[in-house]
Amino acid sequence: MTIEDALRACESVNRQGLAVSLDALGESVTTEEQVHAAAEVYHRLLDAISTRGHHVNVSIKLTQIGVEFDPALAERVLDEIVVHAARVDSFVRVDMEGSALTEITLAMVERIHSLPGMRGRVGTVLQAYLYRTEADAERLLAQGIRIRLCKGAYKEGPEVAFPRKEDVDANYVKLAKRMVSSPVFCGMATHDEWIIGAIRRFVAEQGIAKSAFEFQMLYGIRRDVQRRLAAEGFGVRVYIPFGPEWYPYFMRRLAERPANVLFLARNLLH
Repeated sequence: MTIEDALRACESVNRQGLAVSLDALGESVTTEEQVHAAAEVYHRLLDAISTRGHHVNVSIKLTQIGVEFDPALAERVLDEIVVHAARVDSFVRVDMEGSALTEITLAMVERIHSLPGMRGRVGTVLQAYLYRTEADAERLLAQGIRIRLCKGAYKEGPEVAFPRKEDVDANYVKLAKRMVSSPVFCGMATHDEWIIGAIRRFVAEQGIAKSAFEFQMLYGIRRDVQRRLAAEGFGVRVYIPFGPEWYPYFMRRLAERPANVLFLARNLLH
């Protein structure tokens, strides 16, 4: 629930040889006061990370810092957070939200990444279920921008996203192969063991170093797989969300995509 709680979780995960990305929950704020309050949490996180030496970076949503009502404010706040991250030798991942925000998210990350001293300090997320993602991946890789690849958790229509799971999975594997074989360090965010197996086989066949990318998973989900991959020499980063906004976050995810309920139920049994 608190920064201290999150940092204790980081220490536990780091001791297992796993890296962390911390996400202070909150989205769709409506006032400038809420924006600055959210930003303050991230500045406190970055200071704590720098003094404790954790193997951890941070993830943030643009709707958490006002992009829906003041994009210029959101970009200023994000820029300040990335500058802070660079100062303490850390990294900021800008999470991807619904497809209506895809382009503004990419453009904002690109502009900040191009500033002096900001290269490699900010990256974003692409969602394999969107038709546009292959082109977006090439666009970001060409600029050396780090990508987290996920399947996508928001409800999207068939005009912008693959409606069938098998097509999403196939696109994920196609994009993952492109990313892990690129010179840009990317994160493969998935708990799908079939996809993980496909990536493992590909890097072995192509002679790609296990250190060229990392797997990313949620805190507490498939810990067995996380530990097994780490034992095999792959980098693994655990995504730890925290804070009092957990309930609306959780319920919104379940409401937007009922398949998430089945995903959670299955993983509780492992």
